[in-house]
Amino acid sequence: MKKFAVIVAGGNGQRMESALPKQFLLLKEKPILWYTVQTFLKSFSDLQIILVLPQAFIENGDSIVTGLDATNRIKIIQGGDTRFQSVKNGLQLVEADSIVFVHDGVRCLVDEDLIQRCYWQAIEKGSAVPVVTATDSIRIVEGENHAVCNRNNIRIIQTPQTFKSNILLPAFQQPYINDFTDEATVVEANGNKVYLIEGNYNNIKITRPVDLLIAEKMIEEKLMLK
Repeated sequence: MKKFAVIVAGGNGQRMESALPKQFLLLKEKPILWYTVQTFLKSFSDLQIILVLPQAFIENGDSIVTGLDATNRIKIIQGGDTRFQSVKNGLQLVEADSIVFVHDGVRCLVDEDLIQRCYWQAIEKGSAVPVVTATDSIRIVEGENHAVCNRNNIRIIQTPQTFKSNILLPAFQQPYINDFTDEATVVEANGNKVYLIEGNYNNIKITRPVDLLIAEKMIEEKLMLK
């Protein structure tokens, strides 16, 4: 079955306190986005990538693609004002009868094993949304009241959220609402059940400056093991 990865990298990096969007900040002398794209390219030799970028930084994306020598496997499209619109833009380039991964461009530590497991579960069940169990104590706040909840029942959502195209594409024809926080919520709102899969605690999202330090250390350790 055909495979498409919509890699969403439309953020502006406000929480990183940087004029350069976080997906283009350097880790070990390469942009964060470079690591993400490279891992997807390695996961399946026939996988096509759709890179969703801010209009002002499409040239930066072109530079990354050229450096990976993968111009025949990657297309770049402009993002939208919301994640929903950015993903919808990317899905315009997806062909029918395929498996579609939607991934945060700044989750640069995703590994090939997770991508491949998501693919095979989506083939079997129609979807695969990676999650990890919460490790912190968690309280639910309602107004002035709050109560502890069982963290063993809490799951932290990751990407790549993976679906059969005949499930994902129709779901994104719905009008946008604020409850659409990820692809799973969009698919569920369209009447489809979503299936979870075990994620990876290393699959962090680069959001704040400290995340860069963590990611750099993980990349160093990975290089040492090779």
